Amino acid sequence: MFMGEYSHTIDTKGRLIIPSKFREELGDEFVLTKGLDGCLSIYPMEQWKIFEKKLEALPLTNKNARKFSRFFVAGATTCELDRQGRVLVPATLREFAGLEKDVVLTGNLNRIEVWSKAKWSENNDYDDMDAIAEDMQEMGIII
Repeated sequence: MFMGEYSHTIDTKGRLIIPSKFREELGDEFVLTKGLDGCLSIYPMEQWKIFEKKLEALPLTNKNARKFSRFFVAGATTCELDRQGRVLVPATLREFAGLEKDVVLTGNLNRIEVWSKAKWSENNDYDDMDAIAEDMQEMGIII
């Protein structure tokens, strides 16, 4: 399980240091792809395979299902860490997420999210947590 928030920078070649706390859980190979809300997602290979099966089960006759699957799979790439614990983020994914220099990596249970610092700040306004908690209760999450 991934958890925590870490600030790093991405270099001019597109290399990003993965926090040491995340490296062991990631394994030798992992998948980097687009994520929701304008971030990138990093999945350990085992978790990606589970997600892949869910995408495969979507009906091809449903246009939104096709778009949803295409969103995650078309930009996905298999990655490995270099000796310094860095991953090379392809230019298309850097552009999608707006990654230029300051980056925030967050653990989110089965995946790591990679955010530009600006998008992280924009998307993490917790002023409406009471309303969100009520929505979670409707989904069976009661705290």
